[in-house]
Amino acid sequence: MGKKSKRYRAALAKQPSALLPLDEAVKTLKTYDSTKFDQTVEVHMRLGVDPNQADQIVRGSLVLPHGIGKQQRVVVFAKGDAAKAAEEAGADEVGQEDLAKKIKDGWTDFDVCIAAPDMMGLVGPLGRVLGPRGLMPSPRAGTVTPDVAKVVSEYKAGKVEFRNDKGGNVHAMVGKMSFDDSKLVDNINAFIQFVDSLKPQNVKGTYLKGVAICGTMSPSVRVTC
Repeated sequence: MGKKSKRYRAALAKQPSALLPLDEAVKTLKTYDSTKFDQTVEVHMRLGVDPNQADQIVRGSLVLPHGIGKQQRVVVFAKGDAAKAAEEAGADEVGQEDLAKKIKDGWTDFDVCIAAPDMMGLVGPLGRVLGPRGLMPSPRAGTVTPDVAKVVSEYKAGKVEFRNDKGGNVHAMVGKMSFDDSKLVDNINAFIQFVDSLKPQNVKGTYLKGVAICGTMSPSVRVTC
């Protein structure tokens, strides 16, 4: 990691050593914010899962109560009525072979990729480009769906998607520093409770091992869970 800025080191000096209730953690996080842009707020959860076991993968998506403060760019693979409905729902780009070629040639200037099931023959080969960027549509994440318009609307409303990493951790954006404290608390609570509800049956011992929140350019604050 590169040398930390003076501002970051000053924030680090304020970092509490104890775990804080969520409302206090949000207040503390905001005291770190001296940047000139509106930082994204992220939540990081350490889970007691074995990520090497397929039945202990934790993944899903949910629409946060107050959105994420960012307009997500959504592309859709669909044809006919589904394509028209996706456009009407606010998709940034809808296509078939033309869109596949654009992505195959390296274009990934979007946040979410959604596909109708009958498009997966076309989308499958794009896994080499989309997979490493976390953009590959999948039924389990809800991004392969016959109702593409509904899912476009959800992502436009502030839906977040997540999957545990190789260390068993889950990460997500949950809003902006400019959000009211209460809205950040609502969003973070909703995310934590949702991940908690996804506890795999085969997990032994503690499932929720730790929660922390941070800004794009700020130290983290650990939260009681």
